[in-house]
Amino acid sequence: MDRWDVTPKEAVALQKTLRSQVQLVPLKKKPALIGGCDVSMNRFAKNGFAGFVVLDAETLRMVDHAVIEDTIPFPYIPGLLSFREIPMLLKAWEKLKTKPDVIVVDGVGIAHPRRMGIATHLGLVLNIPTIGCAKSVLTGVYDEPGDEFGSVSYMHDPKTDEVIGAALRTKVGVTPVYISAGNGITLEESIGIVQRCVIKHRLPEPTRLAHNTVNEFRLASH
Repeated sequence: MDRWDVTPKEAVALQKTLRSQVQLVPLKKKPALIGGCDVSMNRFAKNGFAGFVVLDAETLRMVDHAVIEDTIPFPYIPGLLSFREIPMLLKAWEKLKTKPDVIVVDGVGIAHPRRMGIATHLGLVLNIPTIGCAKSVLTGVYDEPGDEFGSVSYMHDPKTDEVIGAALRTKVGVTPVYISAGNGITLEESIGIVQRCVIKHRLPEPTRLAHNTVNEFRLASH
């Protein structure tokens, strides 16, 4: 699970192996702290930036954050994002003093061709419930959700018709975000948590603030 020095072919095989370990089960407790994470890098850069924020679940105020700069360990290959980003995220995680109860990840969970998006992989590695909240669709088909806030349209695997996620309207007249369970949580819980974390932007506060925090660090570093 924590092997990162792999070839792309080995990475795909590892994803297929890890798939059997994924558990989409209800949360054991209501989250008091919600984490968000993001990675910032140019596709052909040598170094990247990764970070976490931790928010109070009631107020959505940030209570902790950590950001690192590190060498990018894996090439850009669609479907293998976790091998490019998780090694850096783990180093930021080590610096985080306050650990969250659930993490909203900028990327997909099981809405992935092998059901092993970055949110799912990270959830398995950290053994913490994770939610994928992506800005675009990697795989899956759906009908456009209603235009009102909170409208949901479920995403299906085009081959099996399995429900793998949901398009969630977080702002009227704006493209939805794409929610999929990562690990240790259900899709319905994932949708509910993301909805509660939206204030006025398209993105929920955990990933929005993680993105801003990582990029502020990146600008300050250069």
